Amino acid sequence: MTQKASGPSVTTAPHNERRRQHISIVSETFPPEINGVANTLQHLCEGLVARGHQVSVIRPRQRGERGQAEAASSIPHQVVTGLPLPGYSELRFGLVRPGRLVRQWRNRRPDAVYVATQGPLGVAATLAAKRLNLPVFSGFHTNFHSYSGYYGLGMFERILRSYGRWFHNRTDLTLVPTLQMQTATRAMGITNTRLWSRGVDCRRFCPQRRDTSLREHWGLGPDDRAVLYVGRLAAEKNIQLAVACFERIRGLHPGARFVLVGDGPLRRQLQERHPEYHFCGVQKGEALARHYASGDIFLFPSKTDTFGNVVMEAMASGLGTVAFDDAAAGEHLRHDENGVKAAVDDDEAFITHAIRLADQPSLLNRVRSQARLDALDQTWDSQIEVFEQLVFNTPAKARHHGINKQSVSLF
Repeated sequence: MTQKASGPSVTTAPHNERRRQHISIVSETFPPEINGVANTLQHLCEGLVARGHQVSVIRPRQRGERGQAEAASSIPHQVVTGLPLPGYSELRFGLVRPGRLVRQWRNRRPDAVYVATQGPLGVAATLAAKRLNLPVFSGFHTNFHSYSGYYGLGMFERILRSYGRWFHNRTDLTLVPTLQMQTATRAMGITNTRLWSRGVDCRRFCPQRRDTSLREHWGLGPDDRAVLYVGRLAAEKNIQLAVACFERIRGLHPGARFVLVGDGPLRRQLQERHPEYHFCGVQKGEALARHYASGDIFLFPSKTDTFGNVVMEAMASGLGTVAFDDAAAGEHLRHDENGVKAAVDDDEAFITHAIRLADQPSLLNRVRSQARLDALDQTWDSQIEVFEQLVFNTPAKARHHGINKQSVSLF
């Protein structure tokens, strides 16, 4: 499947002809934390190192981490002070003075800086890069302004939008994961964006990892449907729609089981209300791949994700994905061909499409097979090449330098 994108074409040079460059990646979240941003950055770092580049990471100290030595990785890490993010105690934001980063980068000057998150650490990194006249790029990984309504903070959405516009317009270029998000960020007033999508590891996530014993543990017979959700159990993920959807499916197919992989603030409440659901907690690596492959129908009810890596993982695992026409699903799902999708404002259609998959084995089998085939085209290697071209090979005159009349005012 070919994805049309606005941005430079990618010309691959042999490793021995590429100039090795040094990039500093700055992020409020990084593995071993489990979320879409951390997952993306892990693949990015590994891919850049494999292509001969030097990568260094600046991130906050994570929960339970006492010192720099605990950041065990082949990639150099600088760990700065980390404090819990309000409403997201599992995540932390970083605090560091720009002058400290200026001194560090003067001693070991990177060729480029990539700021993945727009918190205080990201602001400090952007200011430091500007002082040193370093190319600085930002990633639009998270729709924080969209989260505000789910936490009773809708009054702050305008402020968060304005802040996001101010922050991203101070960087040379903002990388966005989908064409739809490129349109949305431009509507926000973010003036210079390019498309950088995501890949999926089809060797790890594959139908062959289907585990009969795991399905039996879930109480499934050979012809019963495992309805799967993978992600954060939180309000902004629209998890209540997934619950309503499964209950409608179970009303027609009593043998169906709901399997939820992940953790979050709503887990305890959901377990108390639905003790018959299977709450598997956080799964990683091969165990996560087995959980995916042992499912049948995958629900992705989120309306706030900028991409949604789990959609690609579900496709690679050969699941029938139900989603809204947004983010990764909007980009990669073709309705009734490799999945089903509903308009973002039509919750009832989301449920109806899920029921159709449960009711029609031939449709489900067809979309599952095609999803796997299409996922095979979405490799991380190709996306690392795109990133490399955008960050290392975009001429300075083609980049929009963020400090201008449009970006000085926060509001």
